[in-house]
Amino acid sequence: MVVQAPAGRRARNQNQRRRRIVRSATALTLRGGVEAMQMRTVAERSGVALGTLYRYFPSKMDLVVAVVTEELQLLEKGIARRPPTAEDAAGRAVDVLMRATRGLMREPELADALVRSLIMAEVRTDVGPQITDLLWRVATRAGAGDGGQEPDRDSDGYVRVGALASVWVFELLEILKGHRDIDRVQRHLEVAAGPLLADL
Repeated sequence: MVVQAPAGRRARNQNQRRRRIVRSATALTLRGGVEAMQMRTVAERSGVALGTLYRYFPSKMDLVVAVVTEELQLLEKGIARRPPTAEDAAGRAVDVLMRATRGLMREPELADALVRSLIMAEVRTDVGPQITDLLWRVATRAGAGDGGQEPDRDSDGYVRVGALASVWVFELLEILKGHRDIDRVQRHLEVAAGPLLADL
């Protein structure tokens, strides 16, 4: 007779296994970019069977999205510890985007993974909405996951925040292509953020 582990322990084990897979994928990405994140190699480094890996992440892009999502969660924690202090919405949004840019440029392979997950993913991802939600909370000081105001995703203000996020993704792509430096990106974001977020 097979004895099943209690549901709580089974869920913990699955969560630990998933985290181990994402950590292994992140390490491979940092060493050699998204191309180095081969599913078989990730499975071997994680100590799981290839079939198990595919149960958690049906495609390589699903795994890329998981790596990027974990990085976004780290950014959110950093913002919660040290919120932007600018008086206006545009200043707060640019502060967050520049923190993200500087962090990603320390690990350009992660920036590449982020851009791929946003503009080349064949699967639908929540990465774009996560970035826009984060910017919305920072710009409007709505709070983050603590009962704060949820954005109205159909509002003009939210759409304009999303447009600023799109500008940022384009600027990241330009950095990765060697066409921008950090100072120029900041200038472009400030010019875009001013009118877009003026009345938030």
